Amino acid sequence: MKTHLMLAGALSLIATMAAAEDKPVLTVYAPDYFTSEWGPGPAIEKGFEATCDCDLKFVAGDVLPRILLEGDKTQADIAIGLNTDVTAKARATGLFAPHNEDTSDLTMPVKWDDPIFLPFDWSELAFVYDKTKLKNPPASFQDLLNAPDDAYKIVIEDPRSSVAGLSLLLWVKDIYGDKAEEAWTKIAPKVLTVTPGWSEAYGMFTDGEADMVLSYVTSPAYHIMAEEDDSKVAAIFPEGHYFTPELVAQLKTSKHPELAQKFLDYVLSPDFQGMIATANWSFPAKLPHDQLPEVFQSLPMPDKTLYLGETEAEKLRGPALDEWQRAFSK
Repeated sequence: MKTHLMLAGALSLIATMAAAEDKPVLTVYAPDYFTSEWGPGPAIEKGFEATCDCDLKFVAGDVLPRILLEGDKTQADIAIGLNTDVTAKARATGLFAPHNEDTSDLTMPVKWDDPIFLPFDWSELAFVYDKTKLKNPPASFQDLLNAPDDAYKIVIEDPRSSVAGLSLLLWVKDIYGDKAEEAWTKIAPKVLTVTPGWSEAYGMFTDGEADMVLSYVTSPAYHIMAEEDDSKVAAIFPEGHYFTPELVAQLKTSKHPELAQKFLDYVLSPDFQGMIATANWSFPAKLPHDQLPEVFQSLPMPDKTLYLGETEAEKLRGPALDEWQRAFSK
């Protein structure tokens, strides 16, 4: 009897393994933060697999550099976590396919009509401070520039290695145009340090080493919801704040194009969108305001949104970086 039971169990296990092997594997290249246990990846994997009869496999790392290296031999079916600072380079490869999604009803402050790169969330840049420690934060970008050199200790990210840092260059350039270098000359003395990325900068701020950090208008939501701490505040400037979406796209070389399209459909579904706010601490790209968590509904937001399209941003990147480097070399 035991022999028959063991044989039956073995056959059942083999059948289960065979069924699992028969499922198509959708490979999604994603940034490390996305696939971490505190990121949205695990919940998205579970949610999509419940609808697709497939195996969703995340591959974490630097998304576009890996795809550029692999070319048309890439194993990626989907690339997620891209930003507008890389879309020109990504588009030029010819490796990405149209997303085929209706973007006319996205809940973003910027109209989106890109046929290749699909936004799944967004936020806007802001300087975040601790209201219990900084009693007189700048009320405008111009206030920040005009303040005495020792008024604030600010941490920003390097535009050569950080999405946030590059977006700050474009933010300053959009506001000040030909006078951007003059603006940077006034900001530079107030900058305590320039970090390679966002996590290092934000860590210095939360450790109390800086008065302000370049982050996002949604950053305080994490502290309020996860830590029950309402001391972190985004300074809202009347000049406007720079729009930063995160994007997803499918590869032309996908072995499972129908499944890849189904994933893009899922990206704009209420299920996916409902995970974003409290897993990625950003605004979902397609979720009505009244369906957001209450904290997100009550976040202070700018009246004016600034954004440079891909072509203009690419044209300004070099000159803006030169201005930034000259200001910080004085």
